Amino acid sequence: MYRSNTMNATPGASGDSPRSEARRAQILDAARDCFRRQGFHGASIAQICKEAGMSAGHIYHYFENKEAIIAAIVEQDLDRLLTMTAQLRASPDMLEAIAACTAEGVRDNLDPNTASLKVEIVAEAARNPRVAEIVRAADRRCRDSMTDILREQRRSLGLTDDEAGLDAIAELFATMYDGLLVRAVRNPEIARPELAAMFQKVIMTTLTSAAHDSGCPRRAATPRAADG
Repeated sequence: MYRSNTMNATPGASGDSPRSEARRAQILDAARDCFRRQGFHGASIAQICKEAGMSAGHIYHYFENKEAIIAAIVEQDLDRLLTMTAQLRASPDMLEAIAACTAEGVRDNLDPNTASLKVEIVAEAARNPRVAEIVRAADRRCRDSMTDILREQRRSLGLTDDEAGLDAIAELFATMYDGLLVRAVRNPEIARPELAAMFQKVIMTTLTSAAHDSGCPRRAATPRAADG
């Protein structure tokens, strides 16, 4: 499951009221800023309290610990991605919608605030098994949703793939977008429009090319030398 019992906000604490949702959003915004500036370990609950303008009691009323805050941040990102895939599936021209989302995804992942926060969360996942569980569960759900879209789109073009082939395409796209987060840190002056155009070209070509399967690529036969 995406959220483990130990990662959730305190049961029954947040409720569904607009006031509760606003408080949770206020805490998450403050935590994002603190995680970006100080990192996960450097950002204390006391600092998050100060940034949010709340007492520690208020923070713990909604979130059990910092891992629970990360779980909520990751869940919000996942919800946005799942909403996007649902919109793609409902689009009258899915291929055109995917092309538009490609450019939007490049822009979003190159945003310095987005990149610094996500890189910090992934770095914490490499050290912290509890955060790793949160990140990997969200990633599985996102890849599953993307694989469903790939299958549907390619079948509409008369193309079929085995499941391993579809998984490989989804993994390729995920790797491309994850790489943007690192490039945003390494090269903040990156030429974004040109890169977005290249992303669109790679993704559209991959989506519309001949069927992908799980077998290894076949090596072209080497021409035999003519008999002398």
